[in-house]
Amino acid sequence: MGEEGREGEYDPDFAAFVAGFKGLTGIDLALYKEAQMKRRLTTLRQRRGYDTFATYFQAVQRDKELLAELLDRMTINVSEFWRNPNRWEVLENKFIPEMLQHSRRLKCWSAACSTGEEPYSLAMILARRGALPDAKLAATDIDDNALAKAKLGVYHERSLKDVPKPYIDAYFRREGESYFVADELKRGVSFAKGNLLTDAFDTGYDLIICRNVMIYFTDDAKTLLYRKFAEALRPGGILFVGSTEQIFTPGQYGLASADTFFYRKTTAADHV
Repeated sequence: MGEEGREGEYDPDFAAFVAGFKGLTGIDLALYKEAQMKRRLTTLRQRRGYDTFATYFQAVQRDKELLAELLDRMTINVSEFWRNPNRWEVLENKFIPEMLQHSRRLKCWSAACSTGEEPYSLAMILARRGALPDAKLAATDIDDNALAKAKLGVYHERSLKDVPKPYIDAYFRREGESYFVADELKRGVSFAKGNLLTDAFDTGYDLIICRNVMIYFTDDAKTLLYRKFAEALRPGGILFVGSTEQIFTPGQYGLASADTFFYRKTTAADHV
């Protein structure tokens, strides 16, 4: 059978690791899909030379670099600017103008922002419409390494492959193979550490973007998060999710489909 056990079978070694890791970091791995997470972390610990999760956890407690690597690995920081470009065009041409008619002081949140491509994409759109200085654009992630990269704002050319050229010309400075985000955008985004599953959310958001992270969570965790996101939106506010994260019954959260992968918080009038 092997040391890992069959997939789906209770593994006391991994269960103890999950409990210990929650105590150490506050992150509950039980809310992530177990098979995916266990596979990923097994590969990592074996690469570092640990035969069991018990010995690996002991090492993680002692070694900050091992812990940082573990956090980075479990969060899978794969991001790029304008990911799924046609969806960003809908945001840019449909929803942002609609929001700006409602208020020039937009309150936006990029949840699970990874290395910053997503909030900077939004910042570009707002800056081009002259709305960034008046906007409040928060960006959070659980991974300190990802946040450090986001704050630095330096990216490889491949991350910009879908960015419209006018935006590249206006909001990046190229040096060799590296592209530096304009200070105007860096000033416009407030990065902070955050745990979506345990933190209380602020409220009154016009726009929440949370893309390509829900796929890692259990159904119970997704239900919790969609409810929290809906409560965090103002009536009429928009939730923008990833291309594999369609909400099949948005009404149970007080949301309604507004476009493909966009959901609007409903108001009392919508139910009359």
